[in-house]
Amino acid sequence: MKSLEQIVSEIQPLDQGAAEAAGRHLDSLTKPPGSLGKLEEVARQLAGMSGKTIPEPGKKAVIVMAGDHGVCEEGVSAFPAEVTPQMVLNFLNGGAAVNVLARHTGAEVVCVDIGVNADLEHPQLVSRKIRKGTRNMAVEPAMTEHEAVDAILVGVQVVQELVDQGYSLFATGEMGIGNTTPSSAILAVLTGTEVGITVGRGTGIDDDRLRHKQAVIERAIERNRPDAGRPLDVLAKVGGLEIAGLTGVILGAALNRCPVVIDGFISSAAALLASRIAPHSASYMIASHLSQEQGHALLLEAVGISPMLRMDMRLGEGTGAVLAFPLIEAAVKIMREMATFANAGISKALDA
Repeated sequence: MKSLEQIVSEIQPLDQGAAEAAGRHLDSLTKPPGSLGKLEEVARQLAGMSGKTIPEPGKKAVIVMAGDHGVCEEGVSAFPAEVTPQMVLNFLNGGAAVNVLARHTGAEVVCVDIGVNADLEHPQLVSRKIRKGTRNMAVEPAMTEHEAVDAILVGVQVVQELVDQGYSLFATGEMGIGNTTPSSAILAVLTGTEVGITVGRGTGIDDDRLRHKQAVIERAIERNRPDAGRPLDVLAKVGGLEIAGLTGVILGAALNRCPVVIDGFISSAAALLASRIAPHSASYMIASHLSQEQGHALLLEAVGISPMLRMDMRLGEGTGAVLAFPLIEAAVKIMREMATFANAGISKALDA
């Protein structure tokens, strides 16, 4: 297994020649230039990733990283931590929303236990547990930096195994009761934004618990003093194992020059970390949707990506990312199947 430093050094920028060639091809199609908007933007991006003017469609997987959070001891969530392993089994049995939407879009759900605070066994479970949940970040660092790096490398390895099986389009998903709390902390530290702006209601907490959640995050940041200039330090001190795993998924996709579709708030926290660890990785990200969770727009802006959909969703699991799969495939089909002016015998507009 490569080291994190080696992985970061091998992530390359997009092939601008291929992206420009894709742009010329798009302008030759039977439509006004740029009239397909985001689809054309995605098509050029996919060409730059693959190095091919006309990208090829590939197998799709949503990688659901699951982990528990010690900060749940502070009462920051409307749901008890026991829900995490229960939901993991729901994913594995095909009963969660992400399973339904993945079946609808022809994608595989890959569920990874990277830090669930329970002993889980299932033939479909990818068991890569770093530890049974993070420590309580309001009291001490959530992880050691070594644990955070190991969790990132798990994500890279899972992607590599799927690439070796023929998958080439990935989405980020997660499960971990309490995980909007570390995500809000990550956003606050890495962007210098006040905690009151980054913190949302997560699973649906009331006003009193929202104020409590904000105070817990402020205490965690004050106690741990994460260094905004060192994303690994931020991840270790106020992050989560599934967030680290998703950071690795994003880096692994970029390493293999594959698109990775970013889901909601938690996935976008991982995206921000990945972009700070390896700036070129942001070029391989496609933002799926804008979550209702407060702070999500700030996260996307910090990464430098814009959402394709606005669906008022806040479930997580990868549900929004999976819904974006057909749009990405539509961009590929436009490139592969749409007629050009020349071969359709249609006159192009005169230059202005």
